[in-house]
Amino acid sequence: MAVLTFVLMFVLAACGNSASNNTNTAEGNTAEQTTAAGNAGTTEEAAEPAEEAPTEVTIKHQLGEATVKVNPSKVVVFDNGVLDTLDKLGIPVTAVPKDSLPSYLEAKYNVDTVENAGTLFEPDFEKLAALQPEVIFISGRASEAYEELNKIAPTIYLGVDTARYLESFTENMNVIGQVFGKEAEMATELAAINDKIKSVNEAAAASGKKGLIVLTTGGKLSAYGKGSRFGIIHDVLGVAPADDKIESSTHGQSVTSEYIAQTNPDYLFVIDRDAVVESEGGSKGQEVIENDLVKNTNAYKNGAIKYLDPNYWYLSGGGLQSVMQMVTDVEAGVK
Repeated sequence: MAVLTFVLMFVLAACGNSASNNTNTAEGNTAEQTTAAGNAGTTEEAAEPAEEAPTEVTIKHQLGEATVKVNPSKVVVFDNGVLDTLDKLGIPVTAVPKDSLPSYLEAKYNVDTVENAGTLFEPDFEKLAALQPEVIFISGRASEAYEELNKIAPTIYLGVDTARYLESFTENMNVIGQVFGKEAEMATELAAINDKIKSVNEAAAASGKKGLIVLTTGGKLSAYGKGSRFGIIHDVLGVAPADDKIESSTHGQSVTSEYIAQTNPDYLFVIDRDAVVESEGGSKGQEVIENDLVKNTNAYKNGAIKYLDPNYWYLSGGGLQSVMQMVTDVEAGVK
């Protein structure tokens, strides 16, 4: 009996220890699970909600300030450079002046689905008021109508400052990127243009040659230098001026064929205004330029007279497509 009692006591003690260990283990797991649940809750509480994109943006420009809806759907444009840019980005336009569209935009915007906004100098205020646009873009030609246009819708001036062409152009493009939520696309387009500009600068510097810019209209000639409307050739693209004393004015400095012969440029860049603007007698740019006097210049002798496309240079400068084409034109001219 003593032996049996001893064995029974040993078995009961072993069972008690086993139960105790199982209980401790279960309690330990429960504690770990509670801690894990607590940590999960802490992580969820610490996570911050994603920042919402702005619904409107305030733009400061040369004529004032405008607060506009981001990605507006009703857009009126009084600048062909801005229209050129919106076209490149695939942004629809509600109304434009149809009387002075460059040829490469004519087929898409001189249609019934796009309203005629008047002219670049004389907007159709009554029609614009009826359209109720969400934003209006203008530049120099429509600047005198700014106050009246701004009463109809937030109006943004995006004219290019020719004295600081590249900086001004870039600022304008970034404004468009902000307004339409196209910052990333705009950065890519501007990077491509800057790469092309760098390439042209290198070619111009390597040539060591000098250039002259002239505009022809109605049989007359005007020369343009640094800081002028077409001064991008000198200021941005690095072509040295054949004459660094040309007056910087909106309509250029009136010159003659004798002046061109005396200046004797290595490159002669020509913009024929009459090729895109109706004029009596039509375009005669090449006839005006290529006379006996000009034929004595280095530019003529070396086949370095470059006729620049006035659709880009005269009608729509300052746009993504037009500036890239302008840079490409000069690149071809200095090769």
